[in-house]
Amino acid sequence: MKIRNKKGLVSLMVLSLTGTLVAGCGASKTVDQPANSTAKPAATGAAAKKTDYKLGWYASAPHPYFEEVKKGVEAFEKEYGITVEKQIGPDWKQPSETDNVQALAAKGIKYFSIYPSDGSAANGLYEELTKRGVKFVNFGASTLQPTTASFFVGTDAKAAAMVATEKLIALMGDKGNIVNVLEVLEDSNTILRKQGVEEVVKKHPNVKIIQEISGMKSTEEAVQKVDSAIAANIDKVDGIIATGFTPTVAIAQVMSDYKSKGNKRTIHSIGIDTDPIVVKAIKDGTMDATIAQNSYGAGYLSMLLLKEMADGWVPKKDAYAVDGGIVVVTKENADTFQNDIMKVTNDLKASLETKYLEKK
Repeated sequence: MKIRNKKGLVSLMVLSLTGTLVAGCGASKTVDQPANSTAKPAATGAAAKKTDYKLGWYASAPHPYFEEVKKGVEAFEKEYGITVEKQIGPDWKQPSETDNVQALAAKGIKYFSIYPSDGSAANGLYEELTKRGVKFVNFGASTLQPTTASFFVGTDAKAAAMVATEKLIALMGDKGNIVNVLEVLEDSNTILRKQGVEEVVKKHPNVKIIQEISGMKSTEEAVQKVDSAIAANIDKVDGIIATGFTPTVAIAQVMSDYKSKGNKRTIHSIGIDTDPIVVKAIKDGTMDATIAQNSYGAGYLSMLLLKEMADGWVPKKDAYAVDGGIVVVTKENADTFQNDIMKVTNDLKASLETKYLEKK
């Protein structure tokens, strides 16, 4: 979901806004299986015993994104026969995460894949436990640099939002008014996405944001706010963008209702993540596009990196960021985008020991 520092970022951007792969947002609907068996698994070196790995996965709070990431973690467990201690916290607050991760470390977990609730405050937790030999890989969100985390696996949230905004503006014919729908401002990814949307709009003199709405912790709340925003701007809105899971689902529902009532004004729309409601709206033509991020890869690859480090591999210099990739999903590739996501995961898996890790 977020990245704070692009140093070492492996760019996979093949920027085609017609539904092709773009490397670069929460939940991507992925096939629930291990990474492609035709891809060569990363070597394990002098493998530790299974009981020695002591791997843990921690997510801040219940959210559809984390459920998709967990599928990748479970695929890793199945493929390698290694148990991962998995825990989802109660909220997005760093004190809760700190207490829970410290408790897991006290139980003997030494290798953590974590979504940092606070990109700054999480560093204090990491620094304390790193002194005790604990290793960290951030998934979905990066801690502020410098950090003792070995890697970040996920998406450049700002870059993904910029891709989505460019796609929307192209659909609008490079002119018109946008409603920007954010999710929860407590998540620093939301701030990065807001920045990305605004930066792109500034590059297009005939495009402007006429309203911004945020603070959506449930689909019901999001539907109400999105519906109200469209109603308030019904004679001037040309495009609507959501950069979070919940508001994207809301846009799919609201736009379906809008078009079913025979409204004549064309309102283009794009979101993030691939809930079945969203994909169906795209196939039906009530929504134009969405951004699929590699949530599966964030889980699978973060655990594989931890295993590799337990086997004696160390991070290469300036190889902190492992960009999981995104795909722009349109009607043309709505049935096949999962294959593109899985290919990115397999390609990254095959490159871990050449681009990101080394033996000392």
